[in-house]
Amino acid sequence: MGRLFGTDGVRGLAGVDVTADLALNLAHAAALVLGRSARGESRRAVAVLARDPRVSGEFISAAVSAGLASAGVDVLDAGVIPTPAAAYLVADTEADFGVMVSASHNPAADNGIKFFAEGGRKLADDIEDEIQAAMDRPAIAVTGREVGRIRRFADAEDRYLVHLLGTLEGLRLDGIHVVLDCAHGAAAGISPDVFSDAGARVTVIGNDPDGFNINDGVGSTHLEPLIAAVREHGADLGIAHDGDADRCLAVDATGEVIDGDKIMAILALSMESRGKLEKNTLVATVMSNLGLTLAMADNGIDVIQTAVGDRYVLEAINEHGYSLGGEQSGHVIMSEHATTGDGILTGLHLAAEVVRSGKTLAELATCMTVYPQVLVNVRGVDRAGVKSDEVLQQAIRQAEVALGGQGRVLLRPSGTEPVVRVMVEAAEEAQAHQLADDLAAIVKTRLAV
Repeated sequence: MGRLFGTDGVRGLAGVDVTADLALNLAHAAALVLGRSARGESRRAVAVLARDPRVSGEFISAAVSAGLASAGVDVLDAGVIPTPAAAYLVADTEADFGVMVSASHNPAADNGIKFFAEGGRKLADDIEDEIQAAMDRPAIAVTGREVGRIRRFADAEDRYLVHLLGTLEGLRLDGIHVVLDCAHGAAAGISPDVFSDAGARVTVIGNDPDGFNINDGVGSTHLEPLIAAVREHGADLGIAHDGDADRCLAVDATGEVIDGDKIMAILALSMESRGKLEKNTLVATVMSNLGLTLAMADNGIDVIQTAVGDRYVLEAINEHGYSLGGEQSGHVIMSEHATTGDGILTGLHLAAEVVRSGKTLAELATCMTVYPQVLVNVRGVDRAGVKSDEVLQQAIRQAEVALGGQGRVLLRPSGTEPVVRVMVEAAEEAQAHQLADDLAAIVKTRLAV
């Protein structure tokens, strides 16, 4: 077997890639690895389990529960709640670890299993590898009173809601109208209540999950319904979640999209002004728009760039003690309040900044000028040759000279398929397209397989 874990847990087509047998065995192995500290203390390990509302989550979470309990782990079953809620509750209950059954923004037919370590933090690669290796070991024999118990975590939603409201530190959202798109996902049972309890007038779409409609034409990957609803209702802003509510995108009153980069820029400036931006630094990925870096530089804020993936943003935040980071896609981590990306938390604080500043979201978003960004995927090429081919490297250098410091070039090999992604940013869209197409042609010629 190759590496089972991807960039965000184990994910695939439910019933084919992610089966009940896999879920049971994976959970049993995770109990051996993540529950060992409890065994060292001669007590039973405790795990928080949650899922999003897709129908396959029912049988997968049942199999996970069986795997954990059969290994002697007590299970607190929180039912359908967002991924960041599960992470928060692992820390809040001082559980040994947590399990989330979700495929995030993927279609309803997919599902996945991801784990949180003690404190609600994502697992390191070596721990994931250890869990995979443990799947090949014989199952441990647990009988009688050693068998784990499975209990309903009855107040899971309430604990998380109170936590979210507490992060506002008394600030109210009275006077603003927010449209929420819950993607027919895990946010449906919590996000509307949070914003209403904070004082906002709330209109909700995408809040009727039936197990099959998660992310189907709604949510952060399909912003058209949110844009239409904001305009129809004359709302101040709209917030879109994905299926497990770990990301947030927004639209202003005119329907203009406010992506993760602009959200981070707005929050970074707010936090810096209030002394909450640790080390005066924002963490972003190499795919964030150049305009974000320039906007932060204009305001004396440093930007640290990581590889693509919120796990790498989290690693930088945790290693250096930063307080804000994220991705253009809307994964935003506010480490003072969360151990992972939290779409409801992000949306709440974005709305709070509208109230705090007295400005519209459109006015706040002018803090950052978006540079035209062109991405070309070149398929069927040797991705390993990007750094070694001197002709290609010379072409990259020439493109950077042509940009004259007013743009950037990034060639990123795919981690899973024979694809090289060519990204060019420039002050003028025509130049970005021209340079990207020229570089893509060289990649296709030089790295053909």
